Amino acid sequence: MQANGLTEADILNVDQSLTIPAPEAGAIGPSFKIIPDSESVNGPAATTFNMEAFVQGIGGYLATYTEDVDDETITGIQIVQRIATNYSVNPRLLLALLDYRSEWVSDPFPAEVDYPMGMKDPNYAGLYRQLAWTANELNRGYYLWRANAVSSWVLGDGSVVPVVPTINAGTAGLQHFLAKLNDRATWEKDTSAFGLFQKYYFMFGNPFDRAIEPLIPAGIAQPRMQLPFENGVAWAFTGGPHGGWDAGSAWGALDFGPLGTAGCTPSLDWVVAVADGRIIRASNGAVIQDLDNDGYEQTGWTVLYMHVDSHERVESGTYLFAGELVGHASCEGGISNATHLHLARKYNGEWIAADGTLPFILDGWVSSGNGNEYDGFLTRGSQTIEAWDGVNDLNQITR
Repeated sequence: MQANGLTEADILNVDQSLTIPAPEAGAIGPSFKIIPDSESVNGPAATTFNMEAFVQGIGGYLATYTEDVDDETITGIQIVQRIATNYSVNPRLLLALLDYRSEWVSDPFPAEVDYPMGMKDPNYAGLYRQLAWTANELNRGYYLWRANAVSSWVLGDGSVVPVVPTINAGTAGLQHFLAKLNDRATWEKDTSAFGLFQKYYFMFGNPFDRAIEPLIPAGIAQPRMQLPFENGVAWAFTGGPHGGWDAGSAWGALDFGPLGTAGCTPSLDWVVAVADGRIIRASNGAVIQDLDNDGYEQTGWTVLYMHVDSHERVESGTYLFAGELVGHASCEGGISNATHLHLARKYNGEWIAADGTLPFILDGWVSSGNGNEYDGFLTRGSQTIEAWDGVNDLNQITR
C-alpha cells in the first residue's frame, strides 16, 4: 500500500533499461560544507523562526503570492510552512534556495514566476509543486548520505561526480539538489562559499552559528512503543521500511492495513496511540504526537500517524496515553492505493529509518529491511512476519 507523493518518474517499469554513466576521472566533488544538519531539517533550530514576519518585512513577490492547493487558496508563506512541516525541511533553507534560484523573497517582480526553483516541467508548475520537489530532493541527498548509500552525484549535464567523504548530511542534500539542475561549472559555484552559502549568509547569518551537533545524540534510544491497534484486533503488516514522507526521506515508515476493508473505505477499527504524548497537529490525514510534550514538532521524539480519516479523528491539543484512540485508517492525505495506516518517527526533526541503527520496535516486534523499499520484516523472538501488499494469512499481526 504505497503512499506519500510517489510519481511515475519515481518508478521503474519491468524491462526498462537504467543507464548510469561512469564517473569522470579525478572529478571528486567539493568538500566545502554549506550548512549544518540542524539547519537542513526542520528541527530545534527552527522553533523560534517567525517566517511570516521575515518574509513580510522584506516585501518581495512571496509576500503577496497565493495559489490554489487541494481546493484551498493559501498564501506563499503558508505553502513554504506546509512543505517545511510535512517534509521536515528547515524553512530558512527553503527561503534561501527560493531567493537564490529566482529572488522570490527579495524581488517584488521576479523574472521567473512559473518555475521558481528551476524544475521546468509543466507537472511541477507553481510554488507548491516546485517546493515539494525541492524538499524531496533535499531529503533524498541528506538521507542517502546518512545511510551511506551514495557514492556520486549525477549532474544535469549527465556528468558523474564522486562524493567527497568529509561532507555532512546537510551539505549532501544541497549538493544532490543543485546537481539536478546544473552543469559541472555552475554546480561548482552553487556549492562553493560564493553560491547558496553566500545567499544564506546574507539572509540569515552564518548557518553554523546555529548548529546543533550532533543532531541525533550518541546512545539515543526509542521510547517504549506498542502496536498502533487495539488488543485482540488483527491487522496486516502491509509495508516494510519506506519513505517517512515522500520517496526522498529516510525509510522511516511502516504500514499496517485493517482487515475487511475494501479500497479506500475508512476502517471501522481504531488506530491507537503507540506511546504517551500530546497531539500537536491533526489535519489532512496527518496526526502528529509529541512524546516529550514541549509543544514543538521539531524537537525530541514525534510520531506521525498518516491517512487518519477526519471522522472521529483525535483533536489537536489532546493528551493520549498509549492505547487510546487516534482515529480510523483511510486514504486521506498523501497518495494511497488502499486504506491503511502509515506510521513513522522523527527525532529533532530528522526522519529515523526503520531499517537502520534505531529500528522501529512495537510491542517487542523489531523492524528490519532487505534493501528494497516496502519490503521488510517484524521479528519478535523466534517469530517473523514479512510485509505483503494486501492482506493474507502470512502478514497478520495481533497485540
